[in-house]
Amino acid sequence: MIAAHETFDGTFPYRPHFSTAAGFRQHYVDEGSGPVVLCLHGEPTWGYLFRDLVRRLAPTHRVVVPDHMGFGKSATPADRTYWLQDHVDNLEALVLDLGLRELTLVLHDFGGPVGMGLAARRPELIARVVSVNGPTPFGQPGLGAALAANAAESPWFGWIARAHADGSLDAVLGELRHTVLSTLKLNGFENNALITDTWLAAYGAAFPSPAEAAGAIGWAKGFAAGAHTFETPGAEARAALAALPALALWGTADRTLAARHFLPLFAEAFPRGRAVELPGVGHYSPEDAPETVAELVERFLAETAAETRARGAA
Repeated sequence: MIAAHETFDGTFPYRPHFSTAAGFRQHYVDEGSGPVVLCLHGEPTWGYLFRDLVRRLAPTHRVVVPDHMGFGKSATPADRTYWLQDHVDNLEALVLDLGLRELTLVLHDFGGPVGMGLAARRPELIARVVSVNGPTPFGQPGLGAALAANAAESPWFGWIARAHADGSLDAVLGELRHTVLSTLKLNGFENNALITDTWLAAYGAAFPSPAEAAGAIGWAKGFAAGAHTFETPGAEARAALAALPALALWGTADRTLAARHFLPLFAEAFPRGRAVELPGVGHYSPEDAPETVAELVERFLAETAAETRARGAA
């Protein structure tokens, strides 16, 4: 766990906030005021991934960025499991604790299924959805086939399966403090200009020991062991979400989540949505192309503001 007031040489200058609503000490950034933008990170990152987006959006929006259990500045309890359904439980508890409504979800990596789990359970809280190289599973019949096809060609998912089978997964991911760059690279991180001692410290410091890498281990192991449970929405939730404005931004150099497998699922869940592919941008698109991602998100928020206000007032 990263110390609460650590700013990594001023690159993450946001005041820390904490909630215990989910039964552990969960950190979140809460900057600005206005319509709520809830940013959800994935593997093996934390809220630091969205530092530039927070800076860009906070003058006009309330930007809330939680660290999932076992990541970033959040605690890593030893007596908890770290499956998808646990993270959805935690997110739901946090959102209700903070009284957040009319949310714009910004979803990256496994933040996608976590956020979509919240949407399935609480569709009345969601106003817009932005997928940033983040899958949007929503009970589609083709989800299993898409996951299998993607896993068959993804270096990351291939390694997870082999490491789980030979018993090395826990030991290898337990050393993320020292190997986080190789993990980011395996998944498809492209912007080498960002690699400094400060940047490496920001991503490695979340995992100071094997015990504190339980979040990253759990997410990977859950796929290999089939322990993650994807939320299946009811008909009302499906219809409510299908009517919402939605945007997908997908770096096409992503080595972990291929656009051809996941953008069709996005289009199925959000028939009014728009997809923008970003050539040369990898899996960690908020790192590889922060200005492009921020500009596209800002434009989407501005273009859909009137509709969102009208929907909220109805």
